[in-house]
Amino acid sequence: MAKTGVLLEVDPGVVAKATELKREIQRLVKTIVEETDDELLSLGAIDQTHQLLSALKDLKLRKTLSFNVMHQKEGEKIESLSDFPQEFRCPISKKLMCDPVIVSTGQTYDRRFIQKWLNSGNRTCPQTQQVLSHAFLTPNSLIRDMISKWCKSHGIQLPESNQDSSDDGLTKSDRDHFISLLEKMSLSLSDQKKAARELRLLTKRSPSFRALFGESVDAIPKLLHPLSQNKSKIEAHFDLQEDLITTVLNLSIHDNNKKLVAETPMVIPLLLDALRSGTIETRSNAAAALFTLSALDSNKSLIGKSGALKPLIDLLEDGHPLAMRDVASAIFNLCILHENKMRAVRGGAVRVILNKLLNRVRVDELLAILAMLSTNQKAVEELGELEAVSCLLGIARENSCARNTENCVAILHTICFNDRTKWREIREEENTHGTISQIAQNGTSRAKRKASGILERVNRAMNITHTA
Repeated sequence: MAKTGVLLEVDPGVVAKATELKREIQRLVKTIVEETDDELLSLGAIDQTHQLLSALKDLKLRKTLSFNVMHQKEGEKIESLSDFPQEFRCPISKKLMCDPVIVSTGQTYDRRFIQKWLNSGNRTCPQTQQVLSHAFLTPNSLIRDMISKWCKSHGIQLPESNQDSSDDGLTKSDRDHFISLLEKMSLSLSDQKKAARELRLLTKRSPSFRALFGESVDAIPKLLHPLSQNKSKIEAHFDLQEDLITTVLNLSIHDNNKKLVAETPMVIPLLLDALRSGTIETRSNAAAALFTLSALDSNKSLIGKSGALKPLIDLLEDGHPLAMRDVASAIFNLCILHENKMRAVRGGAVRVILNKLLNRVRVDELLAILAMLSTNQKAVEELGELEAVSCLLGIARENSCARNTENCVAILHTICFNDRTKWREIREEENTHGTISQIAQNGTSRAKRKASGILERVNRAMNITHTA
């Protein structure tokens, strides 16, 4: 019986590490589901869980591939590059991958062959047939390292990737055209408009063109040159402003651009100008760009310090249906950062949000923001002054969404524990409709806990009053 030889070393700590990751994931899941009332802590736990799941997936893959190579029979001759583990094979070419990359569906292909597939106009994953959400290709470093080790252990030189174009699939002609479009941004108004429209379309359709802006620190300033010049001129040409701001939104979608875009000095001030003026599409896209950029915590701080929350709140108050979702998303994302909650409260967010809720506008998003802001003492005081209790109780009575009910009762709980003048109003509502009692019986675990806390506080206060 032939011996089996270890051709690819297995990390002896893999199993122990996997066990440790599983325990930490279980702890975080319990925190998310049962323990926390803090939105920020909950979101942080979700992000951390996602990272740990990715790490666990990598460990599992490393263990699986190592096992497959370990069980190669010792002395078994490798006749050709076709004798390699199935996991190293490109699903398109069926050959050993030289430059493995991941598409948006999570499948791995050799860059040269998937790029050819995409360049032919295909926008689906060859394996799953799912529509690709984007065409950006992410290097699969784990598989690349394993292929390299496997080749080295067999005395095989890994073939170089033979590409006619750059890693992002763009040709020299594409890059030259990109540079010429940026140069036109400093020419005549007619040239600027034509170049801005084309860059808007290119960055919408092609992730590779979005990535090009990250290769030069001068690219974004050149793009926005027209907006940084004569402001009155731009206000007379809303189409140019709209195209350039939308291009910034397209760029911000690309993860590797988020830091560069936000930290380019002129970008955020120009987005704030766009929030205050221009077409409604320009204002909406400026809000969407701030939302997308705020995915990074460092950008949340930068955007908050720039004064962005006040114009976002003003746009929310305007209430144009086209902008409401993007504005609400931007405000929510920014207010995850504690220091931005106070900025939002100072900017009038509580009053504006409550007015929208009274008219049942964007209830899901705005309740989530208000629940987050209600951890701020000044916000709680404003909620009391603005008679928020009746509005929140009304939404809780009529709303079938468990999340909205939970947010309503969480805000009421905070008001109840900070403003005793509202106890009688809650007690009267309870006598008439029994809303809080129903939530205490039928709500989510968090809603039940909050509702029970309200009932206990109000009932105790009423009993003390009657006794006295």
